[in-house]
Amino acid sequence: MRSRQFLYILFAISLVGILGFSYISERSPIGKCYKSGFLNFSQKYYIQPEKIVIQPWRGQHHVYGIFMIPDEYIHDYLLQFKLPGDRTYCGTVYSGISTDLQSISLPPGNYLVTGFVNTRLALLLIAQGKLDYLQQPSNWKLGIGDQREFRGRGGRGR
Repeated sequence: MRSRQFLYILFAISLVGILGFSYISERSPIGKCYKSGFLNFSQKYYIQPEKIVIQPWRGQHHVYGIFMIPDEYIHDYLLQFKLPGDRTYCGTVYSGISTDLQSISLPPGNYLVTGFVNTRLALLLIAQGKLDYLQQPSNWKLGIGDQREFRGRGGRGR
């Protein structure tokens, strides 16, 4: 009788664990790319980051690239991070960081945005010995387009 109760309890714990992990994985995907994160321009350009910071041991939001964008352009909401073998991940882009903290001289007529790569992805790549892929600016890209064209379609701008 006791072994049967133990099996039921073990089954219940396993079920809750699997469902919980499934929920967490769905809520915070590792670098999924959503079409709505990319703006549609007739002429789109791609830029690489000015600076890359890789410090995943400090916790979440410590693997990022800083992009410099001319004022007349706006950026996609997601950046793309490409690995060899045509594997592409996406990260989230945020505006409004302090230039003083990032030691980047910002010429007039430009603004900075930060593009974050998922910390779990960075840790996985480091564990696989692929830190050099994270450090290469050519593996990071952010799409930009003319702000006037986007606003002409009823967009929000940056």
